[in-house]
Amino acid sequence: MSFQASTNLTAQEAQELLRQFICLDREPSSPDLEYAIVREALILVVDRSDFQIFGICTDSIAQGQQALHRYLAALGRDERPEAVPITDGVVYIKYNPKTGRCHAEPYTGKHRGVLISCQSAYDDDINETFGHLPIDLFDV
Repeated sequence: MSFQASTNLTAQEAQELLRQFICLDREPSSPDLEYAIVREALILVVDRSDFQIFGICTDSIAQGQQALHRYLAALGRDERPEAVPITDGVVYIKYNPKTGRCHAEPYTGKHRGVLISCQSAYDDDINETFGHLPIDLFDV
């Protein structure tokens, strides 16, 4: 399911909104968080960047794979990469669409969520990492 932006956020407003997630400890599905506006901001910055790299810090590889696939689908991407399973427990999954490489490794950090590094060809465009975004942002 691909999402569409529906309000009139500017790229600057979208970036400012997404910056609030940088290494933030936030409960999943926090009631003070309006997911629709976060989804819109993310779609806007992804559309304005040339490519993205995805990172997911999660309690299990299955949860991470599911989040990665939902984010990719919501952002209009067809690929469904699979990370090679590692031992059970907390993992960091990294997916680079340019190379097609998807891997998982044990993660000892306390943060959970999705990191998206947006890269642009030009210095004055969007070149920034956003996250840790909610794992369940696109669970609808």
